[in-house]
Amino acid sequence: MNTAVPAPASATAATAGAAGRTGDEHSKGKILVVDDDRLVLATVTHGLAEAGYEVIDADNGDDAILLAREHRPSLALLDIRMEGKSGFDVAETLRDAYRIPFMFLSAFADAATLEQVRQLGAVAYMTKPLDVSQIVPTVESAFRRLRETGSAAPRAISAPVPADPLADPLPLALGVLMHRHALQRAAARQRLQRMASEAGLSEQQQAERLLAAVEELARSA
Repeated sequence: MNTAVPAPASATAATAGAAGRTGDEHSKGKILVVDDDRLVLATVTHGLAEAGYEVIDADNGDDAILLAREHRPSLALLDIRMEGKSGFDVAETLRDAYRIPFMFLSAFADAATLEQVRQLGAVAYMTKPLDVSQIVPTVESAFRRLRETGSAAPRAISAPVPADPLADPLPLALGVLMHRHALQRAAARQRLQRMASEAGLSEQQQAERLLAAVEELARSA
C-alpha cells in the first residue's frame, strides 16, 4: 500500500502555497530554496515567487533532500554552511540521486570553497550579501543554460550541469570584494575598476590577479 510522505515540519507557509501552484502553466519552473537563515529564506522565497517561480523551501539539509525527492524541483538554491547536512552534502545527493541542478548562495568566497563549488558542478555561485534583484537574473540565466544543454523543459533535464560555470573570474572577484569589505555589487565593481586603473590593468586582468592572491593565501594558511 502506498503511503504519502508528509512534508517536513520546517517547510514554511511558502511551501504550501507553492505546492498549491503545482501544474500552473504560468509558472516559470519549480525551485527548491534552502537556507538556515529564516530571514534570507523568506526574502529569497518571496522574491522568486513574485518573479513567477513555484517555490519550495527548507531551513536544513535533511528536509531539503526529502522535499527534493517528493517535489523534484527543476533547480535548487543552496546555502553552504548549515547545521547538520551542509549545502555541499545536499548538492551531492541532488546531483547523484535525483539529477537536480543546483546553485549556491553563500557568505564565503575563499579559494577552497570555490574549488569545491566547481568540483560539484554548480550552475552558479553568488556571494552574500545580495538581494533578490541580483538573484532573479542569475536564476533566469541558469534556466536558459539548462534548457540549451537539456530539453525545452528544465524539469526534464537529466544531463550533468555545464562544465566549469565559474570560469569567468570577474563575478568571483566581485564576490570576494563584496564579502571582505561588506560592499554591494555596484560598489565592489567600482572598487575593482579603481584597482585595475591604479595597476594599469584591464578589469578582467585585475580580477584574475585578485583571485590568484586569494588562492595563494589559501595555500599558505
